[in-house]
Amino acid sequence: MQEQYRTVARAGVHETEVNRSRFLCALAPAATEQEAQDFVARVRKEHPTATHNCFAYVIGADASVQKASDDGEPGGTAGVPMLQMLMRREVRYVVAVVTRYYGGVKLGAGGLIRAYGGAVGEALDTLGTITRQRFRLASVTVDHQRAGKLENDLRATGRTVREVRYTEAVTIEIGLPDADVEGFRVWLADATAGTATLELGGEAYGEVRSG
Repeated sequence: MQEQYRTVARAGVHETEVNRSRFLCALAPAATEQEAQDFVARVRKEHPTATHNCFAYVIGADASVQKASDDGEPGGTAGVPMLQMLMRREVRYVVAVVTRYYGGVKLGAGGLIRAYGGAVGEALDTLGTITRQRFRLASVTVDHQRAGKLENDLRATGRTVREVRYTEAVTIEIGLPDADVEGFRVWLADATAGTATLELGGEAYGEVRSG
């Protein structure tokens, strides 16, 4: 499994114009291939009069699913450069649809490749990307007296606190990089005088917050 991957920060649309042709690049995060296909269908519905709605998507932290469509443009001039741009920028779990409204000037194969790839690159620059890191989910259970300080300490040391639940004791759900688990056990025993318990759960990806 990949330790981390990048994806688009949010869904959005970025428009560029090349020789009077309008290129609208719609980008969105997509957790599954079905989500990506649904997004493509939605964009097509929004632009029924467009000359072309070309798409590319990459699903999987290891880019296991990749698909591209030229939607009537000359083979290899639209979907492939879009997909190449996504791969070059190392973004995953992402779908891009470039809607073209023809402006009356033929761009030629090289022009099309630059226009479609460029539209995706500019959209990524505009919308931004985030890095998601593989985490081991873990639950820390501690008594009420120590909970507030522990939660503050966790945040202060850059741990990802996902949820805090108050019952007879306090359970703090956190995300830990696998490599940190043993070091964290020692830190936790130290921070709580051995009174906290740590239970490890499954794995998930969480956003890496910089700063």
